[in-house]
This record gives sequence, C-alpha cells and structure tokens, in this order.
Amino acid sequence: MIERLAIPDVFLVAGVQHRDARGSFSETYRAEALAEAGCDRPFVQENLARTGPKGMLRGLHFQREPFAQEKLIQVVAGAMFDVAVDIRPGSPTLGRWVGATLRAETSTQIFVPCGFAHGYLTLTEDCAVLYKTGAYYRPDAEGGLAWNDPALAIDWPLPASQISVNARDASWPPFADVMRGLSELAARPRSPAAV
Repeated sequence: MIERLAIPDVFLVAGVQHRDARGSFSETYRAEALAEAGCDRPFVQENLARTGPKGMLRGLHFQREPFAQEKLIQVVAGAMFDVAVDIRPGSPTLGRWVGATLRAETSTQIFVPCGFAHGYLTLTEDCAVLYKTGAYYRPDAEGGLAWNDPALAIDWPLPASQISVNARDASWPPFADVMRGLSELAARPRSPAAV
C-alpha cells in the first residue's frame, strides 16, 4: 500500500510482515507496485549504513543532475526519522520538507525522488538503514543542505542539544545558497560533449 505524504512525490510503502515461530518474513521490494506509484526507473545501487549512537544525523544530501538519485529507504534495525527537502527549481513545494518515522518492526519504506535533499536522524542505538538508489554515487556530483537551517524549519524529533553530526554534514550551506548554486549551474551553456 502506498501512502502519499504532504509532498505527494514522496511516499511511504507500507510493509507487511508475516510472523510465526521461526521469526518473520517481509517482501521488501516489488517493482510493479512502485511503477504504479510513479517510480519506474530501475535501482542500480544498494547501500547499508549502520549508526551506533542514538541522535546521529546523516544529511541532508543530494546529487546534482545529471546524476540525481531517487532512493527507496528502509530501516532494518532500530528506528529513525527520515526527511526529504524539495530542491527542484520551479516546484510548487520548493523549500518544503516532509518527514516520517521508520522502524524496523514495521518494514515501512520511504521513496524519495530525484530533486530532493535527504537525511535522517537515528532514534535508537544501533540503527541500520538499507537503501536503493536509481543512479550510482558520484562524489563530484554530491551536495548538501544545512540540517538546522532556520529557513527550512525542520521539526526534528530530538532537541538540537541531543543531535550529533559529523564535520562534513555540519559544513553544508543553507538552502538559499544551495538554490543559488543550482540555478547558476542550470543556466550555464552545455558543451556539445555534455549533451
């Protein structure tokens, strides 16, 4: 089952777990269900991120065009608060964010399309996040947003004093600077070799 969030291009994929004396079984990926929801590009990379302490924030990350990534994200251990920020120039929801709490025991996933910055905050110790991407990771195309930018006003479920972030993620610029940079990049003439 698909549940559209306040920005409809971002949606939750409800997980179903079957439990018995042996443990549990979950179907974690079904291409036809995602295609019906509007995600029909194949995933090409899968990543597993493990985070020890509660209150660790990763993000807000994105990749610039033409290497933008859509993501299908799930928690396989623990719980996290997942956030997507719309950075699509011209979008009616530009600069808005949506968030959802994902827990391993529910198997619910979130789909984040291209054109969004993505990040998450661990709500438990020993959190493990598994996610598929629609494009390969390219370090030269990576960008990020300041997780605590007042212009975004993200309502993280822990107070800032309980949130830890590494030096790289703490150095991302505010939303206005990122959007200025993306607009300048889009306005540059493309060489014939880049087309």
